[in-house]
Amino acid sequence: MNWNDLGIMLGETLLVTVLSTTFAYILGLPVGVLLNVTSKTGLAPNKIFNFVVGVVVNILRSIPCLIVIVLCMPWTRAWFGRGTGEWYTMLIPMTVCAFGFVARMVEQSLAEVPAGEIEAVKSLGATKWQLITKVLLPESKVSLLTGVAVVAVSIIGYTSFAYNIGAGGLISGIYTFYTRHTGDYLTSAYFWVLIILVVIIVQLLQEAGLRFAKKIDKRRIAK
Repeated sequence: MNWNDLGIMLGETLLVTVLSTTFAYILGLPVGVLLNVTSKTGLAPNKIFNFVVGVVVNILRSIPCLIVIVLCMPWTRAWFGRGTGEWYTMLIPMTVCAFGFVARMVEQSLAEVPAGEIEAVKSLGATKWQLITKVLLPESKVSLLTGVAVVAVSIIGYTSFAYNIGAGGLISGIYTFYTRHTGDYLTSAYFWVLIILVVIIVQLLQEAGLRFAKKIDKRRIAK
């Protein structure tokens, strides 16, 4: 490992984080909407459907990340022609790991929309689809956007398991460096630069999420 590898590891971490977060929301957003809509107080209560989907989501959330990586390896091989050794082999397991988390966050965000607003629009003759697209999602967008940053940070944490399958990334690089320099890793500038880069990425994601959410939050009281 050398300084030239920093850019590669940084790029791998950003690609896995951005792509996995995107895929997790593509899958998790509609599932979260379904969980909210079919809940006891939702627009179209369906106890059985809600229970089945909820169980699937809860099971996915309860499986440790490393086990998910192993379980997803056949899919990874089928899609990419290999199960380990490259950054992209983390995409499917990272998406699966975050999917259940996203679904529950979306469900909770939609549940925060005041029932009065929903009833007011419903009284005007709005369909369920219109209520979802014109009321639930727009009114919960601040919470949803904040959740994106939370999920992205969580995925960065999940990439720590990339070391186990040789998939690269900054956190994997930190542990790899440690294994090769167990006697003096704490005195190495390279080691600390890796850690600082991870911290910077996490802080930037959190700050960007908060700032963007505040910028579009029309519920704020003007100063």
